[in-house]
Amino acid sequence: MLYLLTFMCFSAGYFKLADFSSLRTNGLSNIHASPVDDSNVLLFDDSLGLERPFDGIGGLSGGGATSKLLVNYPPTQRNEILDYLFKPNFGASLQILKVEIGGDIQSTDGTEASHMHNSWDENYERGYEWWLMLEAKKRNPNIKLYGLPWGFPAWIGQGTQNPYTNITLTADYIVRWISGAKNRYNLIIDYIGIWNERNYNIDYIKTLRKTLDARGFQNVLIVAADGGWDIAGDIDKDAELSGVISAIGCHYPGTWSSPDAYNTGKTLWASEDYSTYNDEIGGGCWARILNQNYVNGYMTARKVSGISDDGLNWDIMVWVRDRRGKGTGEWVIMRTTISWDLIGSYYDGLPYYRDGLMTAVQPWSGNYMVNTPIWITAHTTQFTSVGWRYLKHGSGVGLLPKGGSYVGLLSPDGNQMTIVIETMTHDHSVCIRPGLPWYDVHPQIVTLTLKGSFSRFTEMNVWYSKLGFNGAPDVMFQSLGPIKFIDGKATINLGLDEVYTFTTVAGGLKGSYPDPPPLSPFPLPYIDDFEGYALYQEPNNLAQQTGAYEVISDGQNQFVRQMVLNNPVAWCDADLHNKSINVIGDDSWTDLFVQVSFRIPNVNGSSGVFVAARVDQGGCGANSAKGIYFFALQDGTYQLSNDFLRTKILQQGSLSQDPGWHTLSLFIQGPSALGALDGSAVFNVTIPTSPAKGFAAIGTDSYGLADFDDLYLASVSDGMAAMQKIFSQAKSQPLLFVQEQK
Repeated sequence: MLYLLTFMCFSAGYFKLADFSSLRTNGLSNIHASPVDDSNVLLFDDSLGLERPFDGIGGLSGGGATSKLLVNYPPTQRNEILDYLFKPNFGASLQILKVEIGGDIQSTDGTEASHMHNSWDENYERGYEWWLMLEAKKRNPNIKLYGLPWGFPAWIGQGTQNPYTNITLTADYIVRWISGAKNRYNLIIDYIGIWNERNYNIDYIKTLRKTLDARGFQNVLIVAADGGWDIAGDIDKDAELSGVISAIGCHYPGTWSSPDAYNTGKTLWASEDYSTYNDEIGGGCWARILNQNYVNGYMTARKVSGISDDGLNWDIMVWVRDRRGKGTGEWVIMRTTISWDLIGSYYDGLPYYRDGLMTAVQPWSGNYMVNTPIWITAHTTQFTSVGWRYLKHGSGVGLLPKGGSYVGLLSPDGNQMTIVIETMTHDHSVCIRPGLPWYDVHPQIVTLTLKGSFSRFTEMNVWYSKLGFNGAPDVMFQSLGPIKFIDGKATINLGLDEVYTFTTVAGGLKGSYPDPPPLSPFPLPYIDDFEGYALYQEPNNLAQQTGAYEVISDGQNQFVRQMVLNNPVAWCDADLHNKSINVIGDDSWTDLFVQVSFRIPNVNGSSGVFVAARVDQGGCGANSAKGIYFFALQDGTYQLSNDFLRTKILQQGSLSQDPGWHTLSLFIQGPSALGALDGSAVFNVTIPTSPAKGFAAIGTDSYGLADFDDLYLASVSDGMAAMQKIFSQAKSQPLLFVQEQK
C-alpha cells in the first residue's frame, strides 16, 4: 500500500524531543534538543474549522449468543467483568451497546429467544440482553443503546423466508420490542436497525419510521442497513427514504466507504467491525481501525464543501492514499465503530472463539481474561465523549508520514482536546475481514504543533501502549505523566505497534481487580434440575444452537421447554432443517455419560427428542454436526445416529413408551455406545471413531414443544457404574426393542 501524505510546513526549529523509550519505565522526560524535519510536523489547528461529531465506540452482544456464559458467572467476577466493559474511566468505558433482538434463530454462536415466539405470545422476561442493557446503564447512564434483528420467528414470514411479506406486521413486532424495553425496564433505545447483513426493503424502512412515530418513539433513530454501502444509492434517489434514515451502517468496511455513501451526507458508521481473535494481533487490528475508520481518504487532494447532517457548513481537504495502485480511492468519515463482539463468552469449539474485547468462558470457575482490546479502546473512550468533534483532515486528522495514523478530537465547549496516534504494522494488525493490502510502517520522529485556540495548551497528559511480539511483553495503557509544549510544539519518537493518547483531560485509570480464580475443567458430575431459575430464562451453561429453550413450571416442578414450532425466518442454514440442538460442556470430551428426563406434549409436540455426545460443531454449521445421537421418536422407534440430521443411522428399533415423563441415557466409551430408556437397556453397539470428541447435547427431532428435566452429565467411572447396573438386569427384563437393524 502506498501512502501519499501532504502536511502543512513550518520553519525548521529546535525544541525538546521527548524520549518515550525511557518513558515506559521511568516516566516522561525531555532529552537533548533535536532538529525538526518539516515533513514530520503534525498540525492541530481549530481555526481551520472542525469536522463531524464523534458518535462513540461500542460493543455488540448478539449475532449470536455471544454473552451466553457471562450471565451465570459468580456475582463478584460478573460485576468485575461488567466494570471492565462499561464503567467510565475504568476499562473500555464503552459508549454504545448494540444488542441482538432475539428471533429464535442461529446467528453465529447460538440462538437468542424472541419476545414473541408466536403472534399470540408476548414476553419480555426472556433472554439476557435486557439484563445486560440494565447493567450497562447502571454503570454509564449516558451509554447509547442500539437494537438489531438477525432473524425472525416463523410467524413473521407467514410461511416464507421473507420478513417483508407483511411490512406492517414486522414493523409492529420491532416496535413492540422497543416498547417492551421502555415499559418493562425503563430502557430507552437510541438506534434501531433493519435486518443484519440481509436484504433491506425500502417500504419497510419507511413503515418502521411511521410506526415508531405513531407509538411515541420519534427519538429512536434508524441505522440502515447493517450490511454494505448499497443503500446509499437508494437514499440518493429517494428523498423520503433519506429523511427517515439517520445513519448508514456498514459491516467490516476495511476503513473505507463508497463515494455514494459519502455523498449522501449521512452519518457513516462501522456498525459492526473487528471480529478478530483478541490476542496482540487482535489488539493491533482494533487500534488501527478505531483511528483509520475516520482517517482514510481519496487518492488525490481536493476540497469538498457542504452542509453536515447537523446543519453546519464544512469544507474538507481530502488527503491522499492509494490502496489499489489504480489512481482511485474512496472517502470515509465513519463516526463510530462497534466491535463484534462485546465479550467472547461462548464455548471454545463454537465459531469465532475469543473474538471479543475480552474473554469470559468459565462461569463454573469464575476465570476471565482482560485482553488487549479493552485497553486499546480506553485510549479513546476514557478521554472523549459522544458529541465531541473531530478536527479537520490535515489540521488534526491524517496519516503519519512513515505509516500509522492520528486523530484529534475537541470537546463541545472547546476546553478539552484529545489526540490518539497509532503505529500498527501490517502483520500485527490484520483483522479477520476484509483483506488488508500491504503497507509499511517505520519508526519516526513527529512534532505535534498546536495552533489556533490550542496554542494555549502548555502540556498534555500522555497514555501509552505497546503490543508485545516475539516474546516481548505487552505494555498496556500506561500513564506517562504530562508532556510539555514549548511554543506550541512537542516532538516525540514513535516506535512500532504503539498507541499514544495525548489529552488535556485529567484522570484516566487502568482499572484493576484481584486476579480472578484459575481455570478449571467443566465440572463433572453435572446436575441441573432447573429449579431456582427465573421463569422464561435460558438455563445456565446450555448453549442453544437451534431452537429456543426456556424454563417454565408445571405445578411445583420447573423444567425446560423447547418453544419453536416451525422453521424461523433464518439468518443461516442451521435453522432450515426443522430440528433443535442445545450443547453443553467441553468440545474435547471423548467418553461421557449423558442422561435427561423428557416429555413430549400432545399439542404442538415435537416428533422426538435426543441426547448426544461427541457433538463436533455448532453455529451456522450446527445442522452438519456429527456425533453420537440417541433419538427417542414419537412413532414408537429409536435411532442411534452418527449425525444430527439422522442420515447416518448406526442402529434402530422399536421402543415402547407411554405418555408422560421418561429418562433417556447414553454412555460413550471408546468405540462403544450403550443406551437405555427408563433404566432398561436398549442397545450396546460399536460406533465409528469419528468424531472422536465433542460436546454433550440434548435436542428435538423436529421443531415443536418438548420438555426436559434433571440433566445429568458424568465421567466414565460414574457412567460405567450406571450402565453396569442397567445391563446387569437386562437378562431378567424384557428388552424395549423388538427388532434391530444395522
